[in-house]
Amino acid sequence: MKFSVLVAIVPEDQEQECIDAARDQGAGGVTVLGGRGISNTAKKTFFGLSYDGSQSILVMVLEKGLSLDILKAIQHILMPRKNDSRGLVFTLPLEHLGGIDLSQVEKFEQHVKDSL
Repeated sequence: MKFSVLVAIVPEDQEQECIDAARDQGAGGVTVLGGRGISNTAKKTFFGLSYDGSQSILVMVLEKGLSLDILKAIQHILMPRKNDSRGLVFTLPLEHLGGIDLSQVEKFEQHVKDSL
């Protein structure tokens, strides 16, 4: 079985919606990290103070076949209209993996069988 890692950088206020969409598509565990980014556009200011929105970084180890469906589900949330993205989502292949719960592997295998 091949695996990939999916990383989604999402606005904090859309974190739970993205997690729910990933789970609906078959994701198991999600690691959530806090973050903030520096964009190429001017920062928003409020009474002379700059504001950087808080972001969440979602990290998921997935069976390779699930990763594209989950990426598309999160992308749909982050980009409801063309040219209006509120985050970033991408996948990377995993060559070596240790420590994954065997029940999660069984769940991935069942999902693959059900989709055939």
